[in-house]
Amino acid sequence: MSSVDLSKLKRIRSALPHPVIDADGHLVEFLPAVRDQLVDLAGEDMAGQLDSVFDAARLTRDLDADTRRGLGLFRMSWWAFPTANTMDRAAALMPGLMAERLPEIGIDFAILYPTFGLTVPHIDDPAFRQAACRAFNRYYAETCAPHAHRLTPAAVIPMHSPQEAIEELNYAVNTLGLRAVTLAGYVARPLPGAGELRAARWIDSFGPDDPEAYDAVWAHCQALGVTPTFHSSAMGWGSRVSQSSYVFNHIGNFATAGEATCRSLFLAGVPQRFPDLRFAFLEGGVGWGANLYADLVGHYEKRGGGSVSQFDPANVDRTQLSELLAKYGSPGLVRRQDRLDDALRLLSDPDEDPATLDEFRHCGLRGPEDIRQVFAEQFFFGCEADDPMNAVAFDTALNPMGARLRALFSSDIGHWDVPDMQGVLLEAWELVERDQLSEEDFRAFTFSNAATLFGRSHPEFFAGTAVEAAVRAEVEGSSSA
Repeated sequence: MSSVDLSKLKRIRSALPHPVIDADGHLVEFLPAVRDQLVDLAGEDMAGQLDSVFDAARLTRDLDADTRRGLGLFRMSWWAFPTANTMDRAAALMPGLMAERLPEIGIDFAILYPTFGLTVPHIDDPAFRQAACRAFNRYYAETCAPHAHRLTPAAVIPMHSPQEAIEELNYAVNTLGLRAVTLAGYVARPLPGAGELRAARWIDSFGPDDPEAYDAVWAHCQALGVTPTFHSSAMGWGSRVSQSSYVFNHIGNFATAGEATCRSLFLAGVPQRFPDLRFAFLEGGVGWGANLYADLVGHYEKRGGGSVSQFDPANVDRTQLSELLAKYGSPGLVRRQDRLDDALRLLSDPDEDPATLDEFRHCGLRGPEDIRQVFAEQFFFGCEADDPMNAVAFDTALNPMGARLRALFSSDIGHWDVPDMQGVLLEAWELVERDQLSEEDFRAFTFSNAATLFGRSHPEFFAGTAVEAAVRAEVEGSSSA
């Protein structure tokens, strides 16, 4: 039995003058059915590889910590689903039951993201990776299509190369008719000479070192009318490699992965080259987004464009510096004043390549207001209902230049974060009760931001759904404002 105050939930939900869109719920794939799809696509041998991927925790459990670390393993998710309420566990497995229950949860429409499917875009073997992504996408289309009035699934898109991404985008959107996609937010590429050692990888998050490498993917998303969303994990990166604590690895991992992709896209100039495209970074909250936004503004003001010239070593008046050294230097400094140039060069090398001095050069910025434009209009941030930092998105006194960031109500139903599905809307509403969000902020959080994110890119995204009329009015109204 639910411990949620259902009468309060009903009272609050009935008083809301707008629908509630869940921008990131989860389905939990019934793997035997996914496996059948993979057998049909690529045969029994490849299905056996899928079995091994999802049985990895059991197969590697008896390895010692050093061996596990050398293999790039870490303590992964365990007991990851709510089980006290069998209806919740069943709803995550069965989109039909999920669609039936959404209204009692307080949600009118949900975009459902993968669970196990989030793993397969990161498989090393190209043929296996591509077949596995396609099998999952076929599963999502088949199981969710009858329930399109209430929910839609997100396809998984591998990003090891632009061509691979484009091929699966075409299949997911044009062949299967899927409307939402989640792109791998990074590729863990092997370091030169590392061979198959998984622990020796670098994270390619599509950043400024090769800024236009994935422009064909962004252009294709725009042509197809799909919104690039990212739902990647950073477990296994850096410090998140504990062999004993999943909690240690899990805390902050979605924020870390989302921040890496967001920072990369911005400094590569992607949103500036594709001003009509919007991007969403899911399940990491918005606190990191507010911090990144403020950091980029601060860095641009001091190091962007021509302002970095204030740190040019040529600005130093050597005569004056020598005189000050003679007057104030310790005996050790005075004794070696002939090495002044050597002392000044470290981290202040006058021979930096002039072409690389402006590290915002790919962004085409005219000023910090252009940073605000991207973060307020093109970047969206998936926020779990119980995260108190959600209020930061709407704090115009805190965010530089009075920006309101686009926080998205993202329930995470289906996973352990939500022990009772009927509690998510009440948890989100607590910020209104604490006067940290206005009711207008709550409307943006639970409805209009998601309507804008998906409805602007794809005018028919919500066609035939329970929220079609409300979204159309919202998108048309905001477009004419």
